[in-house]
Amino acid sequence: MDRNVRRLLNRVSVVFATIATVCLLNLFHHSSRTCFSSSLTHTHLTLSRAPFPKSSCDAFSRRVSSIEARSAKFRSSRSYLRRVHSLSVSVFDPIRSLHLLSNSSNVLCVLAGIGHAVDSLQESGVTDVTGVDVIDYPPLVQRADPHNLPFFDGVFDIGFSDGLVGALYPVRFVGELERTVRRGGAVVLVVAREVAKVEEVVGLFKRSKLLEVRSVNLDGSDMNLIIMKRNGTKSS
Repeated sequence: MDRNVRRLLNRVSVVFATIATVCLLNLFHHSSRTCFSSSLTHTHLTLSRAPFPKSSCDAFSRRVSSIEARSAKFRSSRSYLRRVHSLSVSVFDPIRSLHLLSNSSNVLCVLAGIGHAVDSLQESGVTDVTGVDVIDYPPLVQRADPHNLPFFDGVFDIGFSDGLVGALYPVRFVGELERTVRRGGAVVLVVAREVAKVEEVVGLFKRSKLLEVRSVNLDGSDMNLIIMKRNGTKSS
């Protein structure tokens, strides 16, 4: 009885294996006819003009743009250029008026996103600008942990961020900005008025004193521009 059952199971296994093989061959044959044009060599793929791929083969044949190409396209958009201009007028011009920022300044932009602030500073004439975020966005932004910045102490003249609300650990975030800015330099934050009070933000600093607070409009949003002077004294 056991021998008959084993024979039956073997035959069933063979049947299913045959069916699976036929299905795979049919799928391969169908994909070949879909992906390759009969009039072209095997090294040329047919490119679909449809907005979305209709098959996995269609998706495979599409060209994939590099992150640099996508970044360049985005940086030419109106929304991007508007944000860059707004940062220049509402944030960096006031810092220049306080004689904290010059073209020779070494500036760090943390949680820089796609690079609006970096672009804005470079367009204004500042050449030494470093942008970092949790993901890199070449050519303006490189990857780095904002809570553990890979820079020596006091190497920057200015530390800037408009991404404090995105920090997981605000105290550590501000501490790293202070650490990497030289004594006599400045840490500049832009925070939405409805998100955090100025007193709460200032309370995060241990080695800096409040220099100035300005109400600014950044690309249509009401913000507080908080400028802290790095004094080198660590408070308890």
